[in-house]
Formats: sequence, structure tokens, C-alpha cells
Amino acid sequence: MPPFHDYRDGGVLVLEPAAALFSGVRQRKRARVTAVPPCVFAAAAAAAAEEAGLAKKQKLRPAPSLDALPDECLFEILRRVQGARARGASSCVSRRWLALLGGIRASEIKRAPAVPDLNQVFVGEDEDEEEAAFALPGRSERSLEGEGATDVALTAAAVRGHLQSLVVRGSHPTRGVTDSGLSAVARGCSSLRSLALWDVPHVTDAGLAEIAAGCPTLEKLDITGCPLITDKGLVAVAQGCPDLKTLTIEACSGVANEGLKAIGRCCSKLQAVTIKNCAHVGDQGVSGLICSATASLAKVRLQGLNITDASLAVIGYYGKAITDLTLARLPTVGERGFWVMANALGLQKLRCMSVTSCPGVTELALVSIAKFCPSLKQLYLRKCSQISDVLLKDFAESAKVLENLQVEECNRVTLMGILAFLLNCSPKFKALSLVKCVGIKDICSAPAQLPVCKSLRSLTIKHCPGFTDASLAVVGMICPHLENLDLSGLGTVTDDGILPLIRSSESGLVNVDLNGCENLTDAAISALVKAHGSSLAHLSLESCSRITDASLFAISESCSELAELDLSNCMVSDYGVAVLASAAGLKLRILSLSGCLKVTQKSVPFLGSMPASLEGLNLQFNFIGNHNIASLEKQLWWCDILA
Repeated sequence: MPPFHDYRDGGVLVLEPAAALFSGVRQRKRARVTAVPPCVFAAAAAAAAEEAGLAKKQKLRPAPSLDALPDECLFEILRRVQGARARGASSCVSRRWLALLGGIRASEIKRAPAVPDLNQVFVGEDEDEEEAAFALPGRSERSLEGEGATDVALTAAAVRGHLQSLVVRGSHPTRGVTDSGLSAVARGCSSLRSLALWDVPHVTDAGLAEIAAGCPTLEKLDITGCPLITDKGLVAVAQGCPDLKTLTIEACSGVANEGLKAIGRCCSKLQAVTIKNCAHVGDQGVSGLICSATASLAKVRLQGLNITDASLAVIGYYGKAITDLTLARLPTVGERGFWVMANALGLQKLRCMSVTSCPGVTELALVSIAKFCPSLKQLYLRKCSQISDVLLKDFAESAKVLENLQVEECNRVTLMGILAFLLNCSPKFKALSLVKCVGIKDICSAPAQLPVCKSLRSLTIKHCPGFTDASLAVVGMICPHLENLDLSGLGTVTDDGILPLIRSSESGLVNVDLNGCENLTDAAISALVKAHGSSLAHLSLESCSRITDASLFAISESCSELAELDLSNCMVSDYGVAVLASAAGLKLRILSLSGCLKVTQKSVPFLGSMPASLEGLNLQFNFIGNHNIASLEKQLWWCDILA
């Protein structure tokens, strides 16, 4: 057999292994060549060109895609997607898919049929666990702010479902939240309980109506700075959300009276109402709301409205469930309105009342409130020009259960008036606050009879420039059982004024705020912590520029219960920090060293050895350095460090 075979079809020469190894190689015979006609080559070339063209067309032809389907078909597919996670992932495919998913109502989602297969049962259980995870409180709340508040972001949040609380603060300048975004929320979040829209100028009544139709269990609605929302939107909410409990409307120029009337008629569970700076809301809207919700309404706040005495008369007569009442900047309400409100005898449950910039608050009005509101325990008066010493004295005699009085920017009140009030106040009186009252000044001579208010536990005197050492000494004589003391902004008070108060306090001070008392020295602080170190829990010495390491040494020795210490802008140094860190009995939770220019990188080892009780550390505006801050963050990994 020859060692080579000539395969004419393929033109391949094959060598047989045995012949190659055991015999010589003979010369291969020349293969015969058959002539091919030219037409055959032409036909083959044409066929090859046709095949290449078909292949190119197949490559250019688009692959099959769901995007080729019309919206109706894609809608049917997407509404069968199971689970919040899967719907969220599907919404990321394209804006078209996101828009279609946002248009699917919760009731339109087609659930997979139950089949008696064990694998399917386990899958169903996993989906149930996933749905439950997305329904947790942390997952059920969403907040969009500023440029991040767009319809796309709102729709994406709605697609996942289970949203119970939604807050939108501000809006993107060109792609902000509109009715389209609220419509997606209404379709996908039927269990929404709370909705807040702040400064969202493009939302109209149509969007609010969608929420009302799709979220029937809504309980809390806050609309602030939405000029395109009118009574029509509020009427839709009233008709669609009968479980509404809290309503806030602020700076909405389109809201008038009819919307509030509808809320009062339809929302029988309404508990709290806040209406601020709405120019078109008048007596009809407020009166209609209060009259209809008389059984449940407990909290009312009215500010910057064009209402008159008539509205206050209705509040006094129909406000039988009101416990908290705030009236601010009501220039057209006079003395008669407050007097009628009190004498109508409807505010028997009123416990807390706040009045700001209301010229109608006079002696007659305030005494009537004290007499005919027998449950009144807290009164806050701010910028009331008619409040005087005589008024406070008469009010104290009539208010039998008053516990807390706050007076701010009432410049006719003097120290003599405060002493007269304390002499005649209720035996249950516990807290007095005087803020920015320029009439509070030193008295030339103490009155013949100084009151002793043994029930007073909390005293706040802030930013009263005329209040000096002499006034503080008098206060120390009449308040032997103080526990909370706030003297913020009293830059003229020195050690001579505060030392008598410290010595006269018998119960033990718990919270002391001396922010801005720049004339206090280490002697006062040392006396304070030595006398009250066993009870002192909070001490603020911010901007007390004469406080040094000596005070920290006294604090480390005497304060066993101190949890919060603010040393911002004080003259403490690295040595003081070392003293605090080495104090065995000190268990601080919050420590602020902001603005302490003498605290440097040398304090880092001592700060790193702070006890495990430390939860917050403020190191802003000092010379520790970013590298050392990073090192501290590793050492105090459990602590929130602000730098």
C-alpha cells in the first residue's frame, strides 16, 4: 500500500505512519487538475455575495425587546411583578417602565396564584417576609428635600409601596414635584398615614384630590407654602379622608373658608388644627371648623389671620375638648373677644394657652381667662404690650392651679411685679421664665414682705440686660428649692450675685445654664459643683470666657451625676481635658469643647481614653487637626464626634 493517499476532493495528502517509519519516502505523484469553466466561478461569487448580504441584514435587525410592546401589554406584564424589591428593580430599567409602574394602583397588582407545590410555598413565604421588611417603620418613611424632590424620585418611592409617611421639603427648580408625582403616591401607597408638603409651588388641587382618592386612611396633612392649593383640594381631602386627625395649613394664599368648613363637617376624628398666615381665612372658616369638630378637637393654633372677636367667641363656646390653644398676631381681635371667650364657659379643659402679639390681651381679658378656665396650668405671653405688674398680680390671685408662666418681650413688667406675682401665686406653681424683658431692673430697696415660693423648681431669666447681681440676690432669697436654673445672656452677673443663690438652694440644682455669663469666674463654678455636685446633671458654661482648668478640676472631684458638660469658647486647655478624662467617678454622655483654642493635639490621648458612657463629642473650631480627629473616631467608634 502506498505511504500517501491522494484525496482529490479535499486536496489533502495523508501519510501513513507505518510507511513513514519503516520504509523510504517515495516521490509523490503529481495530482491531476481538472479545468473549471468561468461561469461556475461567477455563480459561486454571486451566491457568496448574497449570503453575506443576508448575514449583514440579520446583524442589523434589532433583537426582540419588551420595549417594542405597547403600553397596554407592558402594563399587564409589570402589574404581575411580585414583591416590593422586584418592582423597585423594574422601575430602574427606564423612565417608561417607571411611569407605567407608577400608574399601577396597589389594588391592581396581580398576585401570583397559590399552588400546592412546596417550592412555591417557600417562595411565597420569602416574598411575605420581604414585604414585611419593607413595611417596617424605617422603610415606611421617606423624606425628599431641595433638588432631590422631583416627580421621578417620588414615583420611585411610591413604586415600592408600603409608604406610610412622606415629607417633601422644597422642590427642584425645573423638575420639581407636581401633581404627577402625587398621583403615583396615591396609586402605589394606599396605606399612607402622613403627608407633608412644604414649599412645593407646582402642586395643585388635582394632586391633592388624587391623594384623597387613593389614600383613604390619611391621618395627618401638613400643607405649607403651596399657593396653588385652594378650597377645592381641601374639600376633596375632607370627603376622601374621614380619619384625618391633624391638619396644618400655612402660607397658602388660595385657601379660604369653604375648605375648612368641609374639613369640620366630614372629619369627625379631627384632634389638632394649625392655620397660619392664610390671608383669605376669616371668621366663617374658623367658626365652621370649630363648631363641627367640637367633640374631638383638642389643639388649636391660629396665627396671622383676619379673624375678629366672633371667632374667639365660638372657640369659647364650642371648644369643649380644647386643651391647648395658641393665638398669635391677631390684630383685629380686641379685649371683648378674649373676655367673651373666657366667659362662654366652654374652655373647661384648657390646660395650656399661648398668646403672642395680640393687642386684645388686657387686664380684664387675662383675669377672665384665669377665673373661667379652671384647668389652666401653663401660660405663655409674648410681645403683649398691655401686660403690666398689676395685671400679673391680679392674674396670680385668680389662677388657682397655674404651674408655669413664661413672659417674653413684655417690657412693662418689672421685678416688683414678678415679686408680687410670686407672693400671690398658686401653691402648685413650679416654673417661671422671663426672656428679653427690658423692664426687669434692679430695685433700689427690697419690699417689706419678700415672698418665699417653696414650690418653684425652675427659673429662667434670659437676655434681660437690667438684671444684675442685686436682682439675683433677691431671687435667691425667695426660691430655696430650685432645681433648674437658666441665666443665659446675663453678662452683668458676677460671682457676688450667683453665690448667694447657690448657697440658698436647698434641694440641689440639677440643670444649670450659664451661657454668656462672661463675668463668672472659677470661684463661682467651684462653689456650684461643691454644693450641688451630687445632683448636677447638666452644666452649660458656653462663652464664659473666664472659666479655666480650675473649674474642670473641681468638676472632676465633685460631680458624680454629671451627664452633659458644655465648655464651648472657654479658656480650658489640654491639662483640663486630661483631668476630665482621668476622673474615675465622672460619666459624661455629652461633652462640648467647641471653640476652646487652648485645646490642641496634645489632648487626643486623653480624649481617646474617655469612658464608654460618652455618646457625643463636639470638637469644632480648635487646633486638634483632621488627622487626629480621624484617629479619635477609630478609638471612640461608639461616639458621635462633631468636628
